[in-house]
Amino acid sequence: MEFEEICRRIPHRPPFLWVDRVITISRDEVLAEKSIPPDLELFKGHYPEYPLMPGALLCEAVFQAGALLISERLINESTGMPVLTRIYNARFKRQVHPGDTIRIKVKFVEKIGPAWLMKGKVMLDGKTAVSVEFGCALNVSAP
Repeated sequence: MEFEEICRRIPHRPPFLWVDRVITISRDEVLAEKSIPPDLELFKGHYPEYPLMPGALLCEAVFQAGALLISERLINESTGMPVLTRIYNARFKRQVHPGDTIRIKVKFVEKIGPAWLMKGKVMLDGKTAVSVEFGCALNVSAP
């Protein structure tokens, strides 16, 4: 899945789109990638002498991949926009720097009422950089 399809499925857009491409997707799991551009404006202010990708934005990449997973499960349904409702057990294990390419893996855990529970991780060179569990709900009143 490339850029156009990603934009068709989720509401995020550059400069706040943190998924470049989807490598594989099924009803229960998505594997995506993001190349971290070395010239991102945020690196001028986030440890300028030692540029470091903010952990919150790495989590955001996981959440956006999770929104893609929800879109895959609801592919033939008219639904709302996924909105983050819960973050827990976030762990930051490795640093991500300008020029790195991350892989983002999200697994569906369960759906309880309106809540979609998932867990995901960001990997760098095959090793976990971030792991996080999260929940989303569909905002049906969104455009």
